[in-house]
Amino acid sequence: MLMTSENNEPQSETTELREQIAALDAELTEDFKAQFSVAPFLSRKIVSFQGNKDKPAYGWYKYKEAFSASLVEYFLGSYDGQISGKVLDPFAGIGTTLFAASSQGIPADGIELLPIGQEIIHARLLSEREMSSDDLATLEYWITALPWKECPERVSFSTIRITENAYPQETIEAIERYRGALQRENEKIQAILRLALLCVLESISYTRKDGQYLRWDARSGKRRPGTKAFDKGEILAFDAAITAKLKEILSDVRDVDMPVTLFPVNRAVEDIQLFEGSCLEILPTLEAAAYGAVMTSPPYCNRYDYTRTYALELAMLDLTQAEVSNLRQEMLSCTVENREKDLLKICPQWTPFIEAANQQKLLQTIYTYLDHEKASGALNNNGIPRMVRGYFSEMACVIGECARVLKPNARLFMVNDNVRYAGVSISLDTILSDIAQSLGFEVENILVVPGKKGNSSQQMGTYGRVPLRKCVYVWRKK
Repeated sequence: MLMTSENNEPQSETTELREQIAALDAELTEDFKAQFSVAPFLSRKIVSFQGNKDKPAYGWYKYKEAFSASLVEYFLGSYDGQISGKVLDPFAGIGTTLFAASSQGIPADGIELLPIGQEIIHARLLSEREMSSDDLATLEYWITALPWKECPERVSFSTIRITENAYPQETIEAIERYRGALQRENEKIQAILRLALLCVLESISYTRKDGQYLRWDARSGKRRPGTKAFDKGEILAFDAAITAKLKEILSDVRDVDMPVTLFPVNRAVEDIQLFEGSCLEILPTLEAAAYGAVMTSPPYCNRYDYTRTYALELAMLDLTQAEVSNLRQEMLSCTVENREKDLLKICPQWTPFIEAANQQKLLQTIYTYLDHEKASGALNNNGIPRMVRGYFSEMACVIGECARVLKPNARLFMVNDNVRYAGVSISLDTILSDIAQSLGFEVENILVVPGKKGNSSQQMGTYGRVPLRKCVYVWRKK
């Protein structure tokens, strides 16, 4: 509704700001008109974890934030003759870029903050070694004999606030016996058994991952007053879930078309290196002009809190409440609970990168609009303006560092989503590409995934449905 002055003349700063944003957005889109193209091969499946379901090993753990190995293979294969040196993924996740690049004989480095990603990558690297007949027999034994059922040793696991009462009592006891029994095995088998456990946690719990949070089945007793009861369907028994996952792993290992390794590639394990921690802290320590390509997908600017989404796994890895809270603040700003980071304290040389974001006209108008909506009480969370500012400032630093560590003419491939807040779409594809241009990149392509997705149901209910682009950016270092 338009606000009116005393003489009833319509006036609305909200409307004016929205019109300014629309005009600036149209102007920036026109600037990149030659780079935009709809790419039919970029299906929603290939740019998401769905594309990994049928690939041995990649589909064991359902990491919804991953893109597919086929996407990595496509882009690195398309520019194969032009990639010289290692590939870098600053947001490695569960290592899709690392293993897919290595399968093409390209060494790869990754940076990952979340312990769940680190654990899965380490398990895969350990499993990279040839499996002995004794190792295969041991996995078969775990599937058929269920040795944890008679194990007297029980190893408990951490509980944080969000994971309290996440499992039936009999499941908790089975997990503790399983954790006790696996300690008797060698390092490689332990890694596989821990990985299998992480893979089944959601299916044996009262929870389901749902975007920004965990949804709780009504059987957990954690239903909030006034909310509709949620039924996630079948909650698997521990024994059935873990043996099915171990059978899947063993089946992949024994695939007749593969050598007896979990991850058959034409290289040594040493061709993959993982840096554990925040890319904001680690990127400045990497050597300049050392990489032949960057292939990545950063967290989206969509309020998803991965420390909540993957809370079951973090607790199973024995993180404390304080450690999870610290992780949330170390992440790239993508949730409303992220506090402002002192970027110049992290790296004093980042002033030009931060200024590149501060001088982007469309972005500054979006900031003004969000601040105005916050002041007028129109935002559903007052942390949104701080989060959006933090996201773009930090991404500018990541982009600047990627330009520094890439070799001349090397490319950066990035998967990202546009978002919408308070009725205004934020075109990350054009804004980040504009920032990248000012930091030493040439924007070669902005490849649009066919079929635009809608915004959140809350946004659609208040402001109507507006399709949002999902793209893969292809930038070349000048």
